[in-house]
Amino acid sequence: MSRRGLMSEQLKYEIARELGVDHIVSTQGWGGVSSRDCGNIVAKAIEIANRNVGGQ
Repeated sequence: MSRRGLMSEQLKYEIARELGVDHIVSTQGWGGVSSRDCGNIVAKAIEIANRNVGGQ
């Protein structure tokens, strides 16, 4: 079974930029981002998704 991402790379990077961790992604890749920051990225993505679903 293949794993596919639920978020586009562009969205992840935009959220990372908003949260101030884009420099880590640029220099170290996603593996360099702390668990806490990854959790914050996911929480922000959920917030955006809920806003989009609620706005329809």
